[in-house]
Amino acid sequence: MGTTELDAPPNMAALFAKAALTARGRGGDLPDTRLARSGVTVDPANLADYARVCRFPLTDSLPATYPHMLTFPLQMALMSDRSFPLALPGLVHVRNTIDVVRPIAATESLDLEVWAERFATHRVGATVDLCASVSAGGGEVWRSRSTYLARGAKAPAGAPDSDVTVEVGELGHPVATWRIPDDAGRRYAKVSGDVNPIHLSGLTAKAFGFKRAIAHGMWVKARVLAAVENRLPEAFTVDVGFRKPLFLPSTVTLSTAATGGGWDAAVRNAKSGTEHLLVTVRPL
Repeated sequence: MGTTELDAPPNMAALFAKAALTARGRGGDLPDTRLARSGVTVDPANLADYARVCRFPLTDSLPATYPHMLTFPLQMALMSDRSFPLALPGLVHVRNTIDVVRPIAATESLDLEVWAERFATHRVGATVDLCASVSAGGGEVWRSRSTYLARGAKAPAGAPDSDVTVEVGELGHPVATWRIPDDAGRRYAKVSGDVNPIHLSGLTAKAFGFKRAIAHGMWVKARVLAAVENRLPEAFTVDVGFRKPLFLPSTVTLSTAATGGGWDAAVRNAKSGTEHLLVTVRPL
C-alpha cells in the first residue's frame, strides 16, 4: 500500500464539488493508497472556536474529537478521487470509533495518515471504513474508524457483513435537554470545514433527499463527550452509532449511565424519543 504525502490540507469545498461532478460511473475495489501529512500543528484560534461550538472546556489538551478535524480533509480527498468506488454524495456516516491512546497537547507536532478498508455488505447497500491514525514523537496517540453506508451499492463478491451496531445498557432519565438551533450545521461547518450541503440549509438538504438540514454527527458526538469531559479516563475508546438524522432545529435529550469504568449515553428526540446517537465510552 503506497503513501502519498500532502504538504497542505485539501480544500474541502473544492473536494465536495469534485465528488459531485464525478459521482457517476464509479465502481471496483477500494484504492490501495494512503494519504498523509507530517508536522501538522494546531491553530489556537480554530481550537478555541471548535471548543466553543462543541461546548468543550479550553485546556492544554485536544478534545477527543478534534484530531478528526485534522484527518477528515485527507479522508475527503481519498473519497472524492475517481479511484474510490462509491460516490461521495449520498454517503451516510453510520458509525465512528475513536481511540485516545493518550492526551494530546495542543502544542504538539502531529503526523497524520488515512486509508480505506473493509468494503462490506449491508442489508440496504454497502459500507466502507475510513481509518485515520495520528502520531506524535514517533508513537501513535490517536486513531479512528468511520463507517460510511452507500445505499443501493454492492460490495465485491465475498465481502464480509458490515458491523454498524452500537449497543448501550439501561439508561435512566435524561440528564440534560438541548435545544439545537437551525444554524448549528453552519456553525460547525465554519470551524470544521465540513461543508456538506445536507448540513447547511433546508434548501440544500432537500436536494439530497432530506426534509430539512441535519446536524453533523461528529458535532453531536463532540457535544456528548463535552458533557462528560471531566469524568473521562486519560486513555479511552468512544464508539458511536449514528441512528436517525437529527433535523435542525430540534430539541433533544441526553441520557447517561456510568458503566464499565466509562459511560453509556444516548441522544434522543425530546418529543418522539427517536434515537439519534448511541454512545459507549470505555477505558483503553
